[in-house]
Amino acid sequence: MPSPVRCTWVQGNPVLAHYHDHEWGVPEFDSQALWEKLILDGFQAGLSWLVVLKKRDAFREAFEGFDPERVARFTEQDVERLLLNAGIIRSRAKIESAIGNAQAFLSMQDQGEDFATFCWSMIGDRPIQGLPPVPTQTPLSAAFSKALKARGFKFVGPTIVYAWMQATGMVNDHAPDCHRRRVVAAMGEPRMPRS
Repeated sequence: MPSPVRCTWVQGNPVLAHYHDHEWGVPEFDSQALWEKLILDGFQAGLSWLVVLKKRDAFREAFEGFDPERVARFTEQDVERLLLNAGIIRSRAKIESAIGNAQAFLSMQDQGEDFATFCWSMIGDRPIQGLPPVPTQTPLSAAFSKALKARGFKFVGPTIVYAWMQATGMVNDHAPDCHRRRVVAAMGEPRMPRS
């Protein structure tokens, strides 16, 4: 049986293929899961996504399941501990931004702003069906980046935000001939809880 047609970035790698076939582009509506993926995209900056995927379990352990309430309480001692953890990407700036981003997430929550509702409202509450050529950023990802930064987030530049939008299904950028394109597109409009 021939292999299904996939987006070219998979390049026959089994780890990327599994991620592509099961996660990439699938609309995500859970606030904590969206936040976790944003943090991981921040850690990926300047590196290959494959590096992050291979370290994701170690990241989840190091960042206590990406529970924003726990991460927000991390201290300088935790930063030093994480800098010694060979299982993750050891960048002080990225580690400190993850802690700050947890605090920003909780600040939004405290002000009655649900993270998932905010994110999906930025794109009109339904996935955008992208067309080739696939950009690295867009005016929308720039506006989204600006809105996140205004709420205290870091490592959320327009390119990182666009990659995150693709990963979380806010944009369906599966190639036109990719076997996942129609599957992801058929997932329909989000059923977002409104507060």
